[in-house]
Amino acid sequence: MTDHSLTPVLRVLRSCLHLMVAALLALAAVRAVVDHAPDAPAVIATAVVLFALYAVGPALPRLRSSTSAAALWLAAVALVWLVLLALTPDGVWVAFPLFFVQLHLLPLRGALAAVAATTVVAVAGFGWHNHTHALTVGAVIGPVLGAAVAIAVVLGYQALYRESEQRRRLIEELTAARGELAVAEHAAGVLAERERLAREIHDTLAQGLSSIQLLLRAAERAIPERPEAALGHVRQARTAAVDNLAEARRFVRALSPPDLEAGSLPAALERLCATTARTSSLAVHCQVSGAPTALPTPHEVALLRIAQSALANTVRHAAADRVELTLSYMDTEVALDVVDDGAGFVPAEVPAPGSAAVTGTGFGLAAMRARAHALQGTLVVESAPGEGTAVAVTLPCPVAPAPSGSSTAPEAAS
Repeated sequence: MTDHSLTPVLRVLRSCLHLMVAALLALAAVRAVVDHAPDAPAVIATAVVLFALYAVGPALPRLRSSTSAAALWLAAVALVWLVLLALTPDGVWVAFPLFFVQLHLLPLRGALAAVAATTVVAVAGFGWHNHTHALTVGAVIGPVLGAAVAIAVVLGYQALYRESEQRRRLIEELTAARGELAVAEHAAGVLAERERLAREIHDTLAQGLSSIQLLLRAAERAIPERPEAALGHVRQARTAAVDNLAEARRFVRALSPPDLEAGSLPAALERLCATTARTSSLAVHCQVSGAPTALPTPHEVALLRIAQSALANTVRHAAADRVELTLSYMDTEVALDVVDDGAGFVPAEVPAPGSAAVTGTGFGLAAMRARAHALQGTLVVESAPGEGTAVAVTLPCPVAPAPSGSSTAPEAAS
C-alpha cells in the first residue's frame, strides 16, 4: 500500500504505531537509568540503534514493493531487538508493535510465522529475566494475547480494506456506466428528434410543397387562355404555403397539428380529403365506421400524418382516379385504411429511405411504419402492379364509450 492510498485515519494509526515504538524504547532506556542498572549505557545505545533502524524503514520505498527487502529489514530489527531483550525485560513490550509491522509487510503465512517466533522469544525473554528462570502464567499469556490481538486487528482491517476496494471499484464502474448511459440516452434522444423532424418534414412541408408545385404548374398552363383559373390556382398555392408555414412552426415546437386543434380527428380527415381533391384530379372520399371517440393526442397525430403521407403518395405516384379513406373505431383498436385504384407497385421493391435514385424518395412508407410502431401498432401495405394500393394501419388503444347522441361523421366527397 503506497502513501498515496492511505486515508487520513490510516496515516494517524501509522503515526501512532511509530510513536508507540519510540515511547516503549524511551521507557526501556529511562527505566534502566532510574533503576541504576549496570548495563544502562548498553540499553540506551541499543534502544537508540533500534529506533534509528526502525525509523529508516518507512523512508525506504522498496520495503513496500519487495517482500525480500522487507524480510531483511525485519530480520535486522529483530536482531537488534533480541540484543535489547537480552539486556532488559522492558524490551519485551516492543514485541507488540513489531507484530503489526510483520503482519503489514510480510505475506500472511510468513507474517504468522514471524509473529509466532516473536511471541516465543518474548515469552522466553520473560523467563530469562526471572530470577528463578521459570515461566509464569502472566509471562505466557501477555505476549500470546498481544499477538492474538494484533492478528485479529490486522486481519480485520485487511478484510475491511478489501471490501472497501471492491465498493470503490463498483462505484467507479457504476459511475462509468452511468456516464456511458447518459451518452447513449443523449445520442438516442438526438436520433429520435431527427427522426421526428424527418417524419414531420416529409408529412407536412414536403407534401405541401408538392401541392404548391402542382398548383403552380396548373396555373402556368391556364395563364394564356384562362387567367381567372390560373389566379385561383395561385391563391390556392398561397394558402397552402401559409398552412405549411404554420405547420413548420408547430412541429418545431412539437405541438399538435392545426387541424386537430380546430376539431376532431374525423373532421381533420374530412378537411384533408377535401383539400386533396381540390388540389388534384382525384375523387377522394372519407368515411367513418363506428362511434367516434376521443383518442390520445399521439394516436390522432399519427393517424392524421399517415393519412397525409398516404394521400400524397397516391397523388404523386399512383396515377389513380379514386381514393377511399376509412377511419374505423373498434372496442380496443382504431384503424385507418387508404385504398386507391391506381397503378400499384411491388411493396418489396420499395427502396430504403435515401437510397432511391431520385433524392428525397423512399421516406413515405418508412415514416408511416415508424409512426405506427412507435404506438405499438401495425401498418400493412397491399399492392400489385395494375391493381391499386391499400394502406392499413391499426393502433391499439383503450377507447371510452361514445357519448350519447354522437353520430358518425358524414361522408365527404370531393
